[in-house]
Parts: sequence; C-alpha cells; structure tokens
Amino acid sequence: MFLVNKTYYRPSKAARCLAILDTLAQDSQVSQNELGRRANLSGAMVNQYLKEMVDNQLIEYARVNGKSYRYLLTGEGEARRRAMFSSFSSETVQIYTALKTAVAHKLRSLKARSVVRLILFGASETCEIVLQALRAIGGFEIMALVDNDPAKAGKTLDGYVISPPVVLDSLRPQAVVITSFGCQEEIHGQLQELHEQHNVEIIRL
Repeated sequence: MFLVNKTYYRPSKAARCLAILDTLAQDSQVSQNELGRRANLSGAMVNQYLKEMVDNQLIEYARVNGKSYRYLLTGEGEARRRAMFSSFSSETVQIYTALKTAVAHKLRSLKARSVVRLILFGASETCEIVLQALRAIGGFEIMALVDNDPAKAGKTLDGYVISPPVVLDSLRPQAVVITSFGCQEEIHGQLQELHEQHNVEIIRL
C-alpha cells in the first residue's frame, strides 16, 4: 500500500500506520527505507512508529542476524490492520464516488443542451470515470477517444480504441471533453483551431 501525499489528500498518522502494517504483512523483512518510502516518512519517523507499534503490541521484533531484524505482526496487529484497511477502503470508495458524481453533474448539463456527440481527449484514469458517468446518464455518442501519447495509439481503454489527435481532422463532434486533469491547458490550446473553425465546444471538467 502506497500513500498519496497531495495538497487535498494528505496521509494522516492512521494512514501511515496502516501503510507500515500492510507492508509488514506482505514482507516481514522489508527495509526501513522501503517502509519510509511507502509511508512518506523519514527514517527517524519510521523508527518512532515501529517503537510505538511494539509498545502497543501490534508488532514484535525477531532477530535475523547480528545486524537485522524481522518485523512480525502480532495477532492484535493483524486484526488492527484488517480493521484499518476496511475503513481506508470505505473512505477511498466515498472519495471516488464523490468525484464521479461531480463529473456526472457536469456532463448532464451537456445532455440538457443536446450536446451528445463527444470526443474524449486524454486516455487517463479520469477518462475511465467519465466513461462510466456517460454510460450511467445514457444518450451520448462517443465518437473517439484521443491521446497525445504515441505509445497509447491503437490500445484500448474500457472497450474504446485510443486514437492519435490526427483523427480530429476528420470527425465533427459537438464537443471535445478534456479528460486529463494534468494536461488541461496544453490540450485546450491544442483544440483552439478546432473550436474556431468548426464551432466545436471544448469542455473542461
């Protein structure tokens, strides 16, 4: 389990404890450097977390040789890991559902205006969410799924073949939905000519 450390999604102490317990459950001889990498912690902080877990009888040390140890989850540690992972999974699903709801709200406004012939630009995880939302709403025609990465051309995403941007020259959608949060400005500039020449809407999420 790796933690995401972003502006709006920062790991708590509980999340870091779970990352450590989950990692040890998979590999009791994992290095402290690897524990720190997965939990976004310094070596000193990893030592502190491990000490607290030993004190709380969640893990125990077993000497491998003179210089190294194994970190074994106790019965209480495994029970705590399972309970924490269940809570973590539930919260993650709620965050995903909230994002999908927000995307669906944006897309419903297109259908209300009868803007239903779409191209999706950006074959990313966001695109998968958009495709799910479009299916749930119904009534849309996905004319193409486009991405700038040549390595993705010809591959499929959720049943759609990924095409290079050159297909935009031959298709006339009502709108292009930018389904890449990380490259929105770049893609928006790339689509300006299509918008100006053919009055195609450019939709940002």
